[in-house]
Amino acid sequence: MPFAADVVAEAARVLRPGGVLVTTVDKDAAHDVGSDIDAILRPHRSAAAASDRADLITATATAHGLAPAPGTHFTGHGQGTTPRDTVRKLRAGYFASWFDGDPATTETLTTALAALPDQDRPRADPRYRLASFVRRG
Repeated sequence: MPFAADVVAEAARVLRPGGVLVTTVDKDAAHDVGSDIDAILRPHRSAAAASDRADLITATATAHGLAPAPGTHFTGHGQGTTPRDTVRKLRAGYFASWFDGDPATTETLTTALAALPDQDRPRADPRYRLASFVRRG
């Protein structure tokens, strides 16, 4: 069972009836803001590998007695990335939830990212989704 599902299951176990769990979902997907950086990274992302996919979290919550409730979205202000910072993060092993870190692929990606204009200009901030669930009585 992936880590996110473990957290949801434990929250469901400890919540009292009427208690609410609020969590981000689809966080990896939210980082794809349609930028030039994303155009380079997108073919290497694996959405299926994300343990915080909304469908998986909802299924786990429901299986543990939580009912979906209204959610919302929020912008991760100041979290838009630059090509230079994305190269640094790739080389440091970030993005492990969707990228396997193959050295040849890392080199291909970092070369393409280094060729982008405006190396230090942040791209758009991600917009995250919050899901909420209520413990049934």
